[in-house]
Amino acid sequence: MMENVMAGEPDVKADSHAGSDAAPQALWSLSAAQLSAAYAGGALTPVQVLAAIEQRIAALNPQLNAIVTANPAVAKAAQASGERWAAGAPLSALDGVPVTVKDNIQVQDLVCSWGSKLFADYVPNVDELPVARMRAAGMLILGKTNVPEFTLEGYTDNPLFGVTRNPWNPDLTPGGSSGGAVAAVAAGFGPLAIGTDGGGSIRRPASHTGLVGFKPSIGAVARCNGLPPILLDFEVIGPIARTVADTRLLFELIAGPDDRDRKSLFASGAATAESERAAAEPGTQKPLRILYVNDFGGNALDPEIAASVAGACDRLRALGHQVSEGPLPFSLDFVNAFWPVLGQVGVASLFERYPQARELASERFAGMAEAGAAVGAPAYLRALESIDAFRAQVTAAYGDIDIIMTPSAAALPWPAATPYPDHIDGREVGPRGHAIYTGWVNACGHPAINLPSAPSRTGLPIGFQLVGRFGSDRSLFDLAEQYEAKARADLGEPHWPA
Repeated sequence: MMENVMAGEPDVKADSHAGSDAAPQALWSLSAAQLSAAYAGGALTPVQVLAAIEQRIAALNPQLNAIVTANPAVAKAAQASGERWAAGAPLSALDGVPVTVKDNIQVQDLVCSWGSKLFADYVPNVDELPVARMRAAGMLILGKTNVPEFTLEGYTDNPLFGVTRNPWNPDLTPGGSSGGAVAAVAAGFGPLAIGTDGGGSIRRPASHTGLVGFKPSIGAVARCNGLPPILLDFEVIGPIARTVADTRLLFELIAGPDDRDRKSLFASGAATAESERAAAEPGTQKPLRILYVNDFGGNALDPEIAASVAGACDRLRALGHQVSEGPLPFSLDFVNAFWPVLGQVGVASLFERYPQARELASERFAGMAEAGAAVGAPAYLRALESIDAFRAQVTAAYGDIDIIMTPSAAALPWPAATPYPDHIDGREVGPRGHAIYTGWVNACGHPAINLPSAPSRTGLPIGFQLVGRFGSDRSLFDLAEQYEAKARADLGEPHWPA
């Protein structure tokens, strides 16, 4: 067991079911649920926990570059939280629990740079809605986590702050675009983070760092007061944690409709309908029909990932679920054709809104903006119509299955300053060769969760995603909790980089 970060820390047991001889855990390694229980029982205070985590950040962040902007008001917030717990009046179960926020999500009075010189001095005067919900719940916002410029890369590097590194091996990338977020959680810079997922940007980085990362259904987490949207409704805000239970706790806190986000009202209705459907089929152990797909038209896949995720399939079968293997029951031709256009048009919109972007944004984005501006309105309208058609096709496919399962990424982590791996299993691949499994989920809007499977021979994390029906976010957490318990029984309790 890892040593305590700070001398004189109170002893806190690793798990509520641990025996009386269990070694104490370092405060930075405690889960959000454990912290909440410790606050409620008087074993710990938010001030103690913040001190331990800040010491951890001071020791490791200079190498990892996960947190790029610290919140100077967090100490005062921790003191106030401790007073609420002492008075028996916490604002929520997560009052006083530390969390980091991805640097494309607005936090009042903290720079929101989006990884670009264009926004280097931008300080919002309002929280984006999920942040406002966390603040109202008393959570401790530690700071902002690093992103690639405009969050349009699968690794994390930018002209302002540089490269973010993977805590499991600092020579390698944690992925992107939520690279800073996952590096922070895996390194012990707080048990929770929120990130965005517009094409796999929570799920793939979570797979590279051994974490649980959740992409909600479109609208499940209402959004307003954010940066200009450049990925339509494909991009959602979701939670990242070390356990399914913690991920679920944060999701429940930030989830829910808001009148300012019309899609969230529709999503709330879909979630209600899904709950009613599940209630009509009672029994949490009901076998689910899971389709495992690892071949997206002959793509390259690292054999260690293939073997690890095959083991996850076996665990799901051992839980009584029906796991079959085969191709996706719908075509991805539209998604593959539209994907580059989506980013190009989004960047063109940014450049039109902010003319100074031509001087301040990195050079490659000028070419993207030019290509996006050249996309005709009729062609883009047809693409938008095709999104609706694709979503209908995916919905129909879920009439015969409950879950689609895939690897979360096709490649293990690669060198930290390299945008993407150009070879996988000896085969040459393009910029999205490693990312082939995730983007379609954003296009259809369904919920998906990354879960860790067995690591590689060298100890690098590997993950897979489970994709549920639209609105089935909570049912997906139920399945994830089942799997996590089975995996820990088979593989042992996880450890974290020291």
